[in-house]
Amino acid sequence: MLLLLGLQIEAWATHNRAGEITFNQISLLTYRVQIVTYTKTSSPADRPMLEMNWGDGTQDSLPRISKTTVGIDISRNYYEGVHTFPGPAVYTVFFEDPNRNGGVVNIPGSVNIPFYVESQIVINPVLGYNNSPVLLQPPIDNGAIGKIFIHNANAYDPDGDSLSYELIKCKGINGLDIPGYFYPAASTSFTLDAVTGDLIWNTPTIQGEFNVAFLIREWRNGVNIGYVERDMQIDIVVTNDNPPVINALNDICVTAGTLISQSVTATDPDAANMITLSATGSPLDTNFTPISPAVFPVVTDTNSVTGIFSWQTECVHVRKAPYQVLFKAQDNVNQINLVDLKRMNITVVAPAPQNLTATPVQNAIHLTWDQSVCFNAEGYRIYRRIGFFGYVPSLCQTGVPAFTGYTYLATVQGLANNTFIDDNNGAGLIPGNDYCYMVIAYFNDGAESYASNEACAKIVQSLPIMTNVSVTATDVAAGTIYVAWSKPKEIDSIQTPGPFEYRLLRGQGFAPSSFTTVSTFSNLDDTTFVDMALNTADNAWTYKVEFHNLTPGNVFKIGESLAASSVYLTTTPTDNAIQLSWQATVPWTNNATVVYRKNAGGTYAVIDTVSGNTYNDTGLANDTLFCYKVETMGGYSSPGFIFPILNFSQEKCTTPKDNVNPCNVSSAAVSGSCLNSEVVLTWQKPDSACGDDVISYELYYAPSKNATPYLIASLDGINQNTYTRNVPDSTSGCYYFMAVDSAGNKSTLSEPYCAETCPVYTLPNVFTPDNDGKNDLFVPFPYRYVDHIELTIYNRWGNKVFETHDKDILWKGTKDNGSTRLSDGVYYYIGKVYEIFIDGIKPRTIKGAVNLIGGAK
Repeated sequence: MLLLLGLQIEAWATHNRAGEITFNQISLLTYRVQIVTYTKTSSPADRPMLEMNWGDGTQDSLPRISKTTVGIDISRNYYEGVHTFPGPAVYTVFFEDPNRNGGVVNIPGSVNIPFYVESQIVINPVLGYNNSPVLLQPPIDNGAIGKIFIHNANAYDPDGDSLSYELIKCKGINGLDIPGYFYPAASTSFTLDAVTGDLIWNTPTIQGEFNVAFLIREWRNGVNIGYVERDMQIDIVVTNDNPPVINALNDICVTAGTLISQSVTATDPDAANMITLSATGSPLDTNFTPISPAVFPVVTDTNSVTGIFSWQTECVHVRKAPYQVLFKAQDNVNQINLVDLKRMNITVVAPAPQNLTATPVQNAIHLTWDQSVCFNAEGYRIYRRIGFFGYVPSLCQTGVPAFTGYTYLATVQGLANNTFIDDNNGAGLIPGNDYCYMVIAYFNDGAESYASNEACAKIVQSLPIMTNVSVTATDVAAGTIYVAWSKPKEIDSIQTPGPFEYRLLRGQGFAPSSFTTVSTFSNLDDTTFVDMALNTADNAWTYKVEFHNLTPGNVFKIGESLAASSVYLTTTPTDNAIQLSWQATVPWTNNATVVYRKNAGGTYAVIDTVSGNTYNDTGLANDTLFCYKVETMGGYSSPGFIFPILNFSQEKCTTPKDNVNPCNVSSAAVSGSCLNSEVVLTWQKPDSACGDDVISYELYYAPSKNATPYLIASLDGINQNTYTRNVPDSTSGCYYFMAVDSAGNKSTLSEPYCAETCPVYTLPNVFTPDNDGKNDLFVPFPYRYVDHIELTIYNRWGNKVFETHDKDILWKGTKDNGSTRLSDGVYYYIGKVYEIFIDGIKPRTIKGAVNLIGGAK
């Protein structure tokens, strides 16, 4: 039997070196899964089938498709299978196979440890189809003591998802961390770069075989959509050989259609060594890049070697994520070949849409541009700003960056839809502004082309344009507003020969539901008006000017200006301060506001100029009246208009008052003394940032963290910072502070400051169950804060005589509290007392002896 067992162990042992699981999505629920393992060729163990666990409660035996010798005593095994999952969910697929190869330095007893790897498949129709990363570098590598080791899986994602890397411990039985596993020892560090995937061992100190594992996670729109686990083996040797060195490489961005021709050179410090220079990466993978793949022929030479990476990029290669190409220089010395890796990231960008033009048509601007040369573009995005910027994108700068001042305007879907009309969502564009545009092409993965040329246009001013709505007097009934506009600069004398008429209309608020005609003007040079008898104290007012043709027999409204409102000021009093805010809805751009405050002499003086629409006036005396008004400053982007455009708000008076809740106690301590039956609280005064006028504290108490606190005391907030509370029954509970200031404002409740309980549970050492009415039961002394107990009592021979969960015990000195009286003697108990604390119930073990007197004779 022992001989047979030994043969069975030998048959399974010294086998797995490395491996991983990858997958491709065939349909919504169906996946093709590939397992790659690297095994010890000389091992008697062989796996023509591997058991795959699908993570949905089912398993399959996957057949081996191929077995290839790839190194000295190293075989590569490839398995494949197809599985349909029951529905959308997250599945962890894995296989576990005995055993790893023996002698792995950082896995104690590796020959007896199973080999385990897993991958995570996320099936989510909202996120779309997903394929796992493709790992182009094999999980078997070599290194040397005292030489920096670097490995990169050179993973790429077929779907263009982002990848991140995470170092984990190697797994064994049931996917658990292997007991005693440790990361390889290094003279400096052993790290995995989460972004690039560079595994750097700086530097190995021990010879032998080591296994390490890491996850490659996929991210789509910030969501983790699965991962692949790689368990790899590194063979560290002692050698005088030095690894070759690849010259530094820069990341590049190119316009689709550009031919990349990049020379890559590697040299070897040991001049006589042969070097082989190769490359891997998705541009070189014809499965991923079937159209115009990149080329890098493997080259070998002595001492120094140079290869040419060439790639004729096309529109089909445009994507948001860069392509990664990993160059590998490997020397050819003995059985161990040292390597150097260098990575080059390539971003392929779609060319900009060409020949953007902007043409004004009435109150809109018509945009046209050439159709994108990239057939795979989804459509176009249009951006707009007022005024020319002069943007020239850098080589890797796609889209329209925010620093240009351009803002997103609209999206046009479809490659052939290369026109757009900007009419300000039907409201019409503002004459006098210089509207500028840029257009980019966008792609389904979020990639954007370079930006087009800037194209600008102005709306012809054939209508009046508002310039002023300024409050000149503030009153609830006799307020006045100065209104002004710019007359039309171009009039079609054939269609509209005149005479002409302005009609000034007024509405209440910022977006009036109706307008009332205020006045009419027959002289085109008459462009100002003072509107009177208004409530300017409580309301904003909005104006617009209609332009009418009065030719006899051909009377009609030519059009109207965009509306403009008065500036309305709002003030909010607070502690020693007044917060000002103002609003105006106008067609021009306001870029600054002057803030005025009335001084002691009754005149308004400037106190500040700001770029926003709020101002906080501080350092004011409470209960004192302060009056304000503001003046906005702005203008149109085109010349020929009054500049700057200045408009006043109404006047607004307010009294600051202390309505700010004080800060609360932020630091306190509570200590309970069970011996003295008291609780002592100490605290620090609140932060003065909320005011320095705290005069008292309300102290609240709750018996536990989950209970509702209630008021128990009012404390002096000026001179007091300690409080002692007598608690004859319990020191347990939580205390909360609420600060109160001189104006009666109260803070929120502070965080709880808790004193722990003093649980008591003591058992007597003797009792007399003789039915004399005294001490007839074995019960605890008066106790507190006990939820329940678990207690068992034994006689001196170890036989159980009684057990209970009743915290009062109530043992009568009989067998199981029945009628059979027990004899006198010592009895032993052991159990647990479950005591009630602030944060929950906690068990405490108790054990001891009790002397029974007066039992059976």
